[in-house]
Amino acid sequence: MTELRRRGGGGDDGGRAEDMSDKEADSDHRPQSDAEVDADLDVDCKAEGTDVPDVLLSTADTDNTPECLNKALEGLPPRWKNYWIRGVLSMAMISFFFLIICMGPIILILTVMMVQIKCFQEIITIGYRVYRSYELPWFRTLSWYFLVCVNYFFYGETLADYFGALVQREEPLQFLSRYHRFISFALYLAGFCMFVLSLVKKHYRLQFYMFAWTHVTLLIVVTQSHLVIQNLFEGMIWFIVPISIVICNDIMAYLFGFFFGRTPLIKLSPKKTWEGFIGGFFSTVLFSFMLAYLLSQFQYFVCPVGFNSETNGFTIECETTEIFILQMYTLPAVIQNTLGWKTVKLYPFQIHSIFLSSFASLIGPFGGFFASGFKRAFKIKDFASTIPGHGGIMDRFDCQYLMATFVHVYIASFIRGPNPSKVLQQLLMLQPEQQLSIFFTLHSQLKERGLLPPTD
Repeated sequence: MTELRRRGGGGDDGGRAEDMSDKEADSDHRPQSDAEVDADLDVDCKAEGTDVPDVLLSTADTDNTPECLNKALEGLPPRWKNYWIRGVLSMAMISFFFLIICMGPIILILTVMMVQIKCFQEIITIGYRVYRSYELPWFRTLSWYFLVCVNYFFYGETLADYFGALVQREEPLQFLSRYHRFISFALYLAGFCMFVLSLVKKHYRLQFYMFAWTHVTLLIVVTQSHLVIQNLFEGMIWFIVPISIVICNDIMAYLFGFFFGRTPLIKLSPKKTWEGFIGGFFSTVLFSFMLAYLLSQFQYFVCPVGFNSETNGFTIECETTEIFILQMYTLPAVIQNTLGWKTVKLYPFQIHSIFLSSFASLIGPFGGFFASGFKRAFKIKDFASTIPGHGGIMDRFDCQYLMATFVHVYIASFIRGPNPSKVLQQLLMLQPEQQLSIFFTLHSQLKERGLLPPTD
């Protein structure tokens, strides 16, 4: 990837790149303090040479903290000032999260789409510095074009799966639904041909680097955003709990690390400590257990999100499934002897929440470590400076996307059964003779099982 880092073809660049590699290799073998890490990144971002971003990407370079907050915290040491900025903005984001939950599924889906677009923009902006340095034709245009194509494919699939009755009523939608995959492929193929036509002889390798950059970004951001929405349709609880426990783990790990952190956890992210990691784990498991108990009591959260063709709106009504019904469990002998309790009443979902929170606490942070490694590779502190004290939107969602994929796999492997609403939508899209054939077959099967009275 030397060409991605080079800004020109001068003879000194190779030596400078080698010197930089030597410095990085040496620095990887010695522990760094927080101050050293910040200083290294600041110097690297400002220095002339191989790894200077052409756009401002670091909160160290751009302070967009509200003026009123800066005045209120004036005089505090930088460490405590950053603590309060992060705290105030975290509470604001959590309040916004609760607000959009109250506004219903449509707003949640639109919010996920906006977050996805912003995350994509932040990652592509890092690649844009190469485009601007080398004047690669059509890079940004093609990147956004592929984003539109991939979103058209995924959201078109969702429309066909969950809104079949609406599709059947609108003739243009019927055409788009029937030939959806062909149209999606044709759109992608057009972009592919545009890329091939844009190839410039002296920049072949760079252009293929950027083509791969765009597609990996689409895989990380768009595909996993689609899984977030799929989880939402399984029930609001599968959307709220995973996101909430990642937020909880992030906050509690930060607090435990801030007040008690002494032992570095991983070189990729020197500010992370074992104390924060362990404290975040136990806090998150406890929080998820209580949140699961609270949300399992409300039909609004546990029922799959469906589309009502009569009202042309979303419906959240169902017969409560077993995992959201209180059940009696016998405690292990060790706990019985310790607490004196023999049985306990729990929602089965609370047990599932332990597995979800364990993943969020033990594996989820590796999404953040991955992002830290990415940022260190390009000598930036944050993906952007959108949120004061936090960085960019991608800095807040690096663990969320990994969590969304896990939840989707978890539901498919251990939870999901046939979805009556989805089956009905698919039946409504069939031809009348096909519907009648299924009706008579089902009627016959139900009679044989004694679920329907025999006809004379």
